[in-house]
Amino acid sequence: MSALKYEYRALEPYIDALTVETHYSKHHQNYCNNLNKALEKYTQFQGSSIEDVLTGLSTLPKDVVQAVTNNGGGYYNHNLYWENLTPNTKPLTEGVLMDEIRKAFVSFADFQKLFTDSATKLFGSGWTWLVKTKGGDIKIVNTANQDCPLSNGLRPLLALDLWEHAYYLKYQNRRAEYIQNWWQVVDWGVVTARLNSRLL
Repeated sequence: MSALKYEYRALEPYIDALTVETHYSKHHQNYCNNLNKALEKYTQFQGSSIEDVLTGLSTLPKDVVQAVTNNGGGYYNHNLYWENLTPNTKPLTEGVLMDEIRKAFVSFADFQKLFTDSATKLFGSGWTWLVKTKGGDIKIVNTANQDCPLSNGLRPLLALDLWEHAYYLKYQNRRAEYIQNWWQVVDWGVVTARLNSRLL
């Protein structure tokens, strides 16, 4: 598991230091540990990238498919979540990502509203994503639990964790407030780099 690129307190006041530390060092670490445990007796997969594992769930032994879905997804999804965040966010103005957002959603404001609405309405634990399809379009999707868009042939660009552990220490049950503040720390440079990726 790679180190965070910022200190635990760096995202305050939007995401507090204790939440970042607990989320990263406990929850994320547990997904990493449990993924390694699930695959420890299947050495043929230990050299594979997490992207290959999650896009090839059907090739896994049946006794570990669910464990890898849960823990591999948890590990990968959290990697993206942390990479998506920065204490030095800059507004998205022009460029290829903005062009794609305008093509798909008309305006950034419309995209932000649709993404926020999708996240707010997600029932239970899960994630809201901006993803790139194999056809090259972008769209907003939700996934339950730790399911990963990669397993459905989609390339994740932007990840919002909606499990309670992502916000409950600061926001308690105020998920909508967490979502609104999360926009203040999004790293649009990272999202743009994923859009330009040739992995799909």
